[in-house]
Amino acid sequence: MKKQRGAFRRRSDLFEALPDDIVISILYKLSSTASSPSDFVAVLLTCKRFNNLGLHPLVLSKSCSKALAVRAKNWCEEAHRFLKLCVNAGNTEAYYMLGMIRFYCLQNRGSGASLMAKAAIKSHAPALYSLALIQFNGSGGLKNDKDLRAGVALCARAAFLGHIDALRELGHCLQDGYGVRKNITEGRRLLVQANARELASVLRVFNNSPSPPSSGWQFHNHQQPRPTPPPSYQTGAPNPLTNPSDFDIQLFSDYGFNLTGREMHPANQFLVEWFESREDGFPGLGIRICSYKGCGRPETRKNEFRRCSGCGKVNYCSRGCQAHDWRVHHKVECAPMEEWVGHAIDDVDEEEEDNMNGDDDVVDDDPTVEINEGEVDGIQI
Repeated sequence: MKKQRGAFRRRSDLFEALPDDIVISILYKLSSTASSPSDFVAVLLTCKRFNNLGLHPLVLSKSCSKALAVRAKNWCEEAHRFLKLCVNAGNTEAYYMLGMIRFYCLQNRGSGASLMAKAAIKSHAPALYSLALIQFNGSGGLKNDKDLRAGVALCARAAFLGHIDALRELGHCLQDGYGVRKNITEGRRLLVQANARELASVLRVFNNSPSPPSSGWQFHNHQQPRPTPPPSYQTGAPNPLTNPSDFDIQLFSDYGFNLTGREMHPANQFLVEWFESREDGFPGLGIRICSYKGCGRPETRKNEFRRCSGCGKVNYCSRGCQAHDWRVHHKVECAPMEEWVGHAIDDVDEEEEDNMNGDDDVVDDDPTVEINEGEVDGIQI
């Protein structure tokens, strides 16, 4: 027993003999690669030395977004204080995370916008895009407080840094002449480029992931059933419909194949959970939340967001959210069910009447079920 205690003491002495710089570098690497806050906190609770050095400014300044991904159900004063420590250390992700929480959840508009602006100064693309939406919608102020030119400038900067939604928003602005001189050709080019970058990002996920596509991403086709492999692929040969290296047509979301497994930023995840946890599910009387499930942004005043012109039942904070939600599920939900049923009955009656008259050609002129995808994504197919 005495020998075991002596060996434990010697091992402890070796750990204590390590210079602080080495321990800080280890914790620095951990905080920048942690997959969740619990991974980082579990290490800090190991011993007093880890607990003290884990709060070193160098460690906190490089914490990744997943290490700062506080859940809304776990929000407390301690979580708020931890994010403030990261902000004081100059962490860009903490600027954005705490800025979004203060602006939309805690309704501290000035402090939240200031934190997001600090992240934007450090070329944080999501912060630039969020500030652009605030300018486009006049969030936190009156309707007359919109600054379209500032929104376009922020969108352009975020798009330059590779933000896909900002690139898509900028394309729509150019195509519609919204806050910038109208340029349909350039707008369509940017929209095509946004779709190409979205496709490339999905391909990178497949190429870097050893798991099959169904584990992390889901593809659906609302127009026709999922294709089945030919008999030659059912005998054990490689199947191009499930092999990531041969993934082809299923990735083209603009042509009916929809990507539904997109990972949300922790800030958006927090917003979604925060307002879902409320009893009424809404941030206030008459205030709506963006209908795209991957956004979570609420209105800061009544009628701030745009409504769907087709059904008037959903609303979006941006054209990017509208495009995502359209491709995911709103495309099949837009027209009211009563109109679908009524037009289906009318079509059957017209077909029977034409058959009785000897006319086999039936032309469907129903405007409510004809959806032009170019009006949503800005691309004429």
